[in-house]
Amino acid sequence: MAPWAEAELSALDPLRAVWLTLTAAFLLTLLLQLLPPGLLPGCAIFQDLIRYGKTKCGEPPRPAACRAFDVPKRYFSHFYIISVLWNGFLLWCLTQSLFLGAPFPSWLHGLLRILGAAQFQGGELALSAFLVLVFLWLHSLRRLFECLYVSVFSNVMIHVVQYCFGLVYYVLVGLTVLSQVPMDGRNGVIIHCNHRIPFGDWFEYVSSPNYLAELMIYVSMAVTFGFHNLTWWLVVTNVFFNQALSAFLSHQFYKSKFVSYPKRRKAFLPFLF
Repeated sequence: MAPWAEAELSALDPLRAVWLTLTAAFLLTLLLQLLPPGLLPGCAIFQDLIRYGKTKCGEPPRPAACRAFDVPKRYFSHFYIISVLWNGFLLWCLTQSLFLGAPFPSWLHGLLRILGAAQFQGGELALSAFLVLVFLWLHSLRRLFECLYVSVFSNVMIHVVQYCFGLVYYVLVGLTVLSQVPMDGRNGVIIHCNHRIPFGDWFEYVSSPNYLAELMIYVSMAVTFGFHNLTWWLVVTNVFFNQALSAFLSHQFYKSKFVSYPKRRKAFLPFLF
């Protein structure tokens, strides 16, 4: 076995454990949703936790206990505000370290150590991490712009647990990127809020091309790190099942709402799923 492979598999550090746990949770949830309707978990709290936005709407009405934990879906912009600020700060720290030789703040250095920052890789990963962090920051900036000036948010809701997860997610992703650096001392006009069947381009193949594009963004980051970076591939795997679940629920929503919905269109992966 190659030395890098032995090093990658030698320990399950805290970051990898977190991403592996999240990946397993989303995979299990997706598999449960693929069961025949009669076998699906009937717990209203479970369904309320995994659904958001339009996929929460339907019959029977949600219990009042579930509605008490609702947060407007338009709060999605908070995720990207946090990401732009936090990951911008991490990018600034990494830039200072790479090009000016300035050390990370002691608290950040200690946090990365606790999370299992890279101890064995060569220094070439520092530049890869810099590029990935730039991509992540630009991606967050673009999504923030879309939330503020492009997206049309109706009065749909998300669960407060999903909201908190979204806030933590981008903080954790940024720390995961930075942990790959060896620690060696260095307003649009709203027409309507009704749903319509979109056509053209990727919509001819999948119901939610935005989820597929999100996955491709993270895959491109994985390519930047190198194909053998196990930690980042765990991030990609988590994103895959996370987006697959959201795409599947949206696909179900569209099929139930539109009788004429294209039958050849898949939920997430063209021709496959």
